[in-house]
Amino acid sequence: MAALRFPIIPLNHPSPITKSPKPQTHLIKPQENEKHHQILYNSYFKHISSVCKDGKLQEAVNILIELESQNFQIGADVYGDLLQGCVYDRNLALGKQIHSRIIKRGESLVKNGYIETKLVVFYAKCDLLDVASSLFRRVDERNVFSWAAIIGLYCRMGFLENALLGFCEMIENGFEADNFVVPNVLKACGGLLLIGFGKGVHGYVMKMGFEGCVFVASSLVDMYGKCGAMEDARKVFDKMPERNVVTWNSMMVSYAQNRMYEEAIRVFGDMRTEGIQPTVVTMVSFLSASANLCALQEGKQGHSIAILSGLDVGNNNIMGTSLVNLYSKVGLIEDAEKIFGGMLKKDLVAWNLMVSCYVQHKQIEKLIHLCHEMLLEGLKFDSVTMTLITTGAGDSQNLNLGKEAHCQCIRNNLVLDVAVASSTIDMYAKCNKIHDARRVFSLVTNKDLVLWNTLLAAYAELGSSGETLKLFYQMQLEGVPPNVVSWNSVILALLKNGQVNEAMVSFSEVQSSGLEPNLITHTILILGLVQNGFVDEAIKVFQEMQEKGIKPNSVSIVGVLSACKTSASLQLGRAIHGYILRNEMHMNAVLATSMVDMYAKCGNINQAKRVFDMLKIKELPLYNAMISGYALHGLISEAFALFRKLQIEGLEPDNITFTNLLSLCRHCGLITEGLEIFVDMIMNGLTPSVEHYGCVVSLLSKCGIDEAFRLVKSMPFEPDSHILGSLLASCIEHNETNLAKFLTENLTKMEPRNSGNYVALSNAYAAAGNWDEVLELRSLMREKGIKKSPGCSWVQIGRELHVFVANDRSKSQTEEIYSTLALLRTEMQANTNP
Repeated sequence: MAALRFPIIPLNHPSPITKSPKPQTHLIKPQENEKHHQILYNSYFKHISSVCKDGKLQEAVNILIELESQNFQIGADVYGDLLQGCVYDRNLALGKQIHSRIIKRGESLVKNGYIETKLVVFYAKCDLLDVASSLFRRVDERNVFSWAAIIGLYCRMGFLENALLGFCEMIENGFEADNFVVPNVLKACGGLLLIGFGKGVHGYVMKMGFEGCVFVASSLVDMYGKCGAMEDARKVFDKMPERNVVTWNSMMVSYAQNRMYEEAIRVFGDMRTEGIQPTVVTMVSFLSASANLCALQEGKQGHSIAILSGLDVGNNNIMGTSLVNLYSKVGLIEDAEKIFGGMLKKDLVAWNLMVSCYVQHKQIEKLIHLCHEMLLEGLKFDSVTMTLITTGAGDSQNLNLGKEAHCQCIRNNLVLDVAVASSTIDMYAKCNKIHDARRVFSLVTNKDLVLWNTLLAAYAELGSSGETLKLFYQMQLEGVPPNVVSWNSVILALLKNGQVNEAMVSFSEVQSSGLEPNLITHTILILGLVQNGFVDEAIKVFQEMQEKGIKPNSVSIVGVLSACKTSASLQLGRAIHGYILRNEMHMNAVLATSMVDMYAKCGNINQAKRVFDMLKIKELPLYNAMISGYALHGLISEAFALFRKLQIEGLEPDNITFTNLLSLCRHCGLITEGLEIFVDMIMNGLTPSVEHYGCVVSLLSKCGIDEAFRLVKSMPFEPDSHILGSLLASCIEHNETNLAKFLTENLTKMEPRNSGNYVALSNAYAAAGNWDEVLELRSLMREKGIKKSPGCSWVQIGRELHVFVANDRSKSQTEEIYSTLALLRTEMQANTNP
């Protein structure tokens, strides 16, 4: 090891050491000379120790050189203090030179136990793993300090297993770990999620009496938190005789890591009550918890506390990014922009958070502008940036942006990154470019399970069950076993393609393959069954899911509520509502909207209104559901009053809002109001769809066929079966038989198996007395095998659903049912004809 030349202070300059005077002519006794030498050495040693502690390492080295020049015998204590000074200053270069001088002094100094320990500690603190480990292995007599240094180094460098093995070896060799070693061992246990080992260390702590040490107790809280044992973490925390800010931070971070955000906020409140001054770690944990709960008020209070505590957001990058994350998640984009703009030093994490904010809120123009700013600042996009940009392009179906992002990935050599490739595949799939998605997939050489699942999900969303299954088998042939996510895509693809039986078989195969269907699996199945009309089966899957102990989320609840409204099962709908209340599920906007829709369609409009009133902040879908409910029940004034209210609240009505209002006008025959609504819709900048035109055509048909036909001719698209059906009904009402025949011919081309079209024309012929045509039409229906679908109704008594069709005599209580119907008919006739 070559030694660097140290600058030597010239002796004619002032120096902390005065040169020994020239020997006098008179004799000095040897004992006195030795005593004088020792006093002088001790003085130099104290001075070296003092300047090392003050961080004046170069001055200490100058003294060392001066001592050497005067032939002083330098002891291990001097070199030890110099190495300790290098540890304090993390001065690796100077420490290496001191090590070099030690080697030059000979084997006796090199093998000195004190020096060996100091060298291990020095290299360990400078994070030189290989050098520190090599020196540690050569130490003849290890002690607690060398063990503490090497175990701490293993922890810092991420070699957690080595740290635990070192701890075990240390104990086996008869050394007692102190309160400096134990925190590192607990950190390793937490990092490896070895709660059993951690509890063993906890036992050791109790045995050694370290439980009163605030650092050890804080490490126990942290270890239990990382292992998810929050009850144990809380017990340790509550038993601590004293707590410092590190302890409080450990408790808060543990709750936040385990998604127990409300508890984290409570701990912060308790900490404030105790008068503990928060640190950056405190505020970051609190702001993170507030962001994940979308707790705006708490987050703003945290922002204020940070400012009052002197935690400068502008200069502190971590605080700034935490606030950007908070305001982004609660939807306050302008506030996020202000914080971001006020940050003096922005690292790539801060830029990526702002990119994520724009992606999350679909602010694509701002996203593009921010990316240009990043490039102008000389920043290079990393895999996180590119994943976010491609995700934003996919969500907004902005193919041009997606292609530009893909080009950037290629230029920055990120195209083979699995996360980037997955988001690029997803982007092309969402932009209806599945072939491009497949091409990106094929370019990746090392395809992991995530990448396979991304492409599977892309095909599943398209309902391409054939391609999904082909890919599913291909991944297994290439040695990638599917997981539950893979099976979920297969089930989704089959359900989207209407292959319900095959989907149910796949659901059974998940279990037989040794995997457990998860919440998402059951939710996909429930929603798919409802969409395919298998309502009872969907309800059964929901019940089975609860029996397995799988707690439904809001999406699965929405699915089963859809089943309730489809089957008009008010009783089951109430049971689901009860489940939500009992389990204290958060009644979000989506859940409330579905609940209102269910109650309205199951006939309980009052309960629908109560659910509607529960939400303080109402979004447009909730208003639409309530207006739809009022329209279904013919409550004209309530529907229009709610429409006016949503406009007063500053919400812009959409196509669904106007569809609901036009449907109400159609059912109630409100021609003038319906036309006003139609004009109002166009004035609001919305383009009427075929459904809106259908409602207006139906309205106009009630007062004559001419106006209705005139509107149909002015439509920007061809009329659908509903519009032609409305015209047909009007023709029958006004005895327009020839026109009715013409419309029926067009309808039968659109819906060749719909018996209602034939029946409507048959009724028109019958009304006009054209019985030959009636017989001919019915004969045609028999030839084509078209049967009139009988009217159907049902009633739920207890848990049993009773279905009735026209002229149904299949029930065991048929005689009693028809007797009651006859009695009701008699009473009705008596009331109408007094």
